[in-house]
Amino acid sequence: MQNCYHQVYAAWKRDPEAFWRDAAADIDWFKPPERIFSPDASVYGRWFEGAETNSCHNCLDRHVTAGRGGETAIIFDSAMTGEKRRFTYGEALGEVKAIAATLVDLGIGRGDRVILYMPMVPQAVFSMLACARIGAVHSVVFGGFATSELAARIDDCAAKLVITASCGLEPGRIVAYKPLVDQAIEIARSKPEHCLVLQRPELRADLVSGRDQDFEAAVAQHRDAEVACVSVKATDPLYILYTSGTTGQPKGVVRDNGGHMVALNWSMRNIYGLKPGEVFWTASDIGWVVGHSYIVYAPLIAGVTTLIFEGKPVGTPDAGTFWRIVSEYHVRVLFTAPTAFRAIRREDGDGELIRKYPMPDFRALFLAGERADPETLKWAERMLGVPVIDHWWQTETGWPIAANPLGLGALPVKHGSPTLPMPGYEITVLDDAGHPIEAGTLGNIVVKLPLPPGCLPTLWNADDRFRSAYLDEFPGYYKTADAGYVDGDGYLFIMSRTDDIINCAGHRLSTGAMEEVCARHPDVAECAVIGVNDVLKGQAPCGFLVLKRHVSRETAVIESEVVAMIRESIGPVAAFKTAITVNRLPKTRSGKILRGTMQKIADGIPWKMPATIDDPAILEEIAEALRKRGFGSLPM
Repeated sequence: MQNCYHQVYAAWKRDPEAFWRDAAADIDWFKPPERIFSPDASVYGRWFEGAETNSCHNCLDRHVTAGRGGETAIIFDSAMTGEKRRFTYGEALGEVKAIAATLVDLGIGRGDRVILYMPMVPQAVFSMLACARIGAVHSVVFGGFATSELAARIDDCAAKLVITASCGLEPGRIVAYKPLVDQAIEIARSKPEHCLVLQRPELRADLVSGRDQDFEAAVAQHRDAEVACVSVKATDPLYILYTSGTTGQPKGVVRDNGGHMVALNWSMRNIYGLKPGEVFWTASDIGWVVGHSYIVYAPLIAGVTTLIFEGKPVGTPDAGTFWRIVSEYHVRVLFTAPTAFRAIRREDGDGELIRKYPMPDFRALFLAGERADPETLKWAERMLGVPVIDHWWQTETGWPIAANPLGLGALPVKHGSPTLPMPGYEITVLDDAGHPIEAGTLGNIVVKLPLPPGCLPTLWNADDRFRSAYLDEFPGYYKTADAGYVDGDGYLFIMSRTDDIINCAGHRLSTGAMEEVCARHPDVAECAVIGVNDVLKGQAPCGFLVLKRHVSRETAVIESEVVAMIRESIGPVAAFKTAITVNRLPKTRSGKILRGTMQKIADGIPWKMPATIDDPAILEEIAEALRKRGFGSLPM
């Protein structure tokens, strides 16, 4: 297939409104847009003002009406319980209508906020769509999230209802959700009126009389209910997704209905190269933006079969789980985080489990969520024999900013680059004073306003905070808070968050560049580099190495080899003298390494246990490893 990316991007740049008008023709509208873009609306303008539609209708009803009601919409596979199930579009629509009727019976209507605190089960996805059906605004909070963080989100959006489950299942443990929800509601100032609880057989929960209802029992009473889709404005909020704010107050990223559907639908065909009826698996969680966009909404809007997986890339039961699923369900495209592949590589470096499963239908692997280091990409290419595509986006954008668009014909790959900007995004690299800088120079990556459809129009009830966080520092641009550079061919390279740039004796050094070198060592499975305080240089880099399984060489020798590799590749200017071998790296549940917290521990300043951390014990291990090397770590 010949690549047509440059023609498509040029068409967008020539006439953005015509481009998005054409894309919007693939969505069902109850009322067509009066204007494609309104520059004076809201903070920086709004897309499809005056239009009315419904996201649930576009995900389910229109496919059933088109005669596709008997085709598979959702596949559920739980590596934790062994349960497997398929739902057709017609069956999914029936489930969503029943839940929607239950919500209406509980007094939930258009504009009301509903918190979902659920494991990766079909009922969670159906509940999201049920909210969309009646015009309610859902806010998904990752199941197992800390009580105080859940309470803060309940308060911020003034949720009228919480939908939860009795428990979540993790390898080797059961996480009781209901006590966390009870505690959160107790300390929240804004009290939800009701709580729907999905009882799981692994651990049943006690229900609070007068407030709580059994999910299945309540929904069963509305099995034959007919609940029509509520017509909402294209600019009405579909959901609020909270990200951790630097002030301690969570930031509620708002996603609208119209622009969101237009952008996601365009991306499924043109970026991921998928057609209706094909199977797309996003191995993430609905608690994150990846799950919202590419487990729930984008596949169903595009008529693609989506896969819900309850499990982990390793340990449920082994590092071959992903390949079993790809083989068993004829997955065409897999989308996951680089950290998942580093875990698989560490356990199955020679690919023995990969070769165990035939995958003739597998077409491509997409990686996002954090920077994909070139060594992991190259390993995946060798093992899988399919295109491995790094792409870059954020919770705030909701869909890729830069990618190698498979559906437009893949572009040449440059390892370490998410390739080129997608239509809607004009990327510039600026210095700290806001001046454009030359190709190849590290700087602040920004996107020229207006942002395209699908991106956040603002933060929930916080326009001023939105401006100060994203727009004020570089007027006319959206600040991504990522650092990197653009090369002579226009390829983008994301090197780190701007907070992770090390200032060493006046030199701006990228942690990502140093991590690339560390990852080249044949014994290193995973790594992270942070900047620590240095009396002479201001900051100096410190590397953390996780070794591959069955490495028997002395860790001190490996560490000295990595130090030498950095000196040879980047030069003495990097001042890289310290590498520390650890068993694990601290990460969020979405797989992002907690470099900021590691840096605070190393610098001996007070730190707080991150609400999103996957395993708190790992930070204690990191603190102990730093203490042994003489760094001034303090307890939290």
